[in-house]
Amino acid sequence: MQPLEWRLYEAGYCTHPELATRRGGSLQPCQFPALVALLRHPRQGWILFDTGYSEHFISATAALPERLYRVVTPVYLRPQDNLAAQLRADGIAPADIAWIVLSHLHGDHVGGLADFPHARVLCAGQALDEQARRGRIGNLRLGQLPALLAPVAGRIERMETRAALALPAPFHEFGQARDLFGDGSLLAVPLPGHAAGHHGLLFQDSRGPVLLVADASWSSQSIIDNTPPPALVTAWLGDTAQYRQTLARLHRLHLAAPEVRIVPAHCGRWRPRHETRA
Repeated sequence: MQPLEWRLYEAGYCTHPELATRRGGSLQPCQFPALVALLRHPRQGWILFDTGYSEHFISATAALPERLYRVVTPVYLRPQDNLAAQLRADGIAPADIAWIVLSHLHGDHVGGLADFPHARVLCAGQALDEQARRGRIGNLRLGQLPALLAPVAGRIERMETRAALALPAPFHEFGQARDLFGDGSLLAVPLPGHAAGHHGLLFQDSRGPVLLVADASWSSQSIIDNTPPPALVTAWLGDTAQYRQTLARLHRLHLAAPEVRIVPAHCGRWRPRHETRA
């Protein structure tokens, strides 16, 4: 793999009781940041992995029934937390973003799509097809807001159009990845269970391999000790058996290759003030 530069941003956060994200956890509410990765590819330019929350998410959930999303999952977003604003502060205009890779279609991962007017979007076809089959309430029940995808509808490309690539050890348990740019630099890795078409992103920086796992786990600790959320939660959003198989694979990866940095999208340990890469 060709080493890439990258860093994390936090685009708002939500709160849940720990018990909702970790079996045996407490009822105490915890903050779960919406983490977004910015990567720089030598030929493709600036790439985002997900977009976090934004004012578009707030607008899309302002009225019923979508307002129920924020009742069930309280969201906190200051104006300065908007991803586009943070990128501008770092000298990167929204128009400079060439690609957005989506892990899946939950609102906290697609909320900022409309802020990037020229970005092409890569997403699993399974996720797109299942969202299209569901109605308004069915999507809302699963934490999806199709209105957030509407601004980029003409720029979405399916990951399945990319070449399939068998993953080497220590990643062989995850099956075939999609080589997003044909050079092995960014591989979309299937991590089923949390949502339809859920994928992580595998790449390498100057220190070694990095696997962004989105919502395959809510925390690094759950990967370390292989502790999934309660079945009620995983069955509500996706497939419990698949979720637990994916988490077990990540746990075995952690044991077999501790040098691999496995980064969940909502883990407080990876909040940018604690851990960034540039």
